[in-house]
Amino acid sequence: METTLSLIVRPTEIDVNGHVNNAKYLEYLEWGREEWYETANLHYDTLKKLGVQTVTVNININYRKECRQGDQLTVITRPKSVGRTSFVLEQYILNAADELCTDALITSVAMDTETRKSCPVPDPLRLLFE
Repeated sequence: METTLSLIVRPTEIDVNGHVNNAKYLEYLEWGREEWYETANLHYDTLKKLGVQTVTVNININYRKECRQGDQLTVITRPKSVGRTSFVLEQYILNAADELCTDALITSVAMDTETRKSCPVPDPLRLLFE
């Protein structure tokens, strides 16, 4: 399952160099992942009822092209791979000209809400990787 999220770069997201601050891209990607979970009907409360939370443990990000104030961006999120307790989402940020601005691989781990230890990826989440 792939999702897209559209956004516009706001003035508060610009750094002294006149482009989007590197940390803001992480927020854009997080918003994209939230859209992915929501579209899959795996809201936070739904996962919590399954006794699971997901925790980001690694972000590998490449900054390819600068984004500037007013740019219209699209965040694309899709599943890449799933293991026993972890999974990887791949994400892309494109500008209005469909140029690649950022790409990233995000590794998350399923965590038992009570023990706070890793646990198997729940089936409703695992099915999204088939």
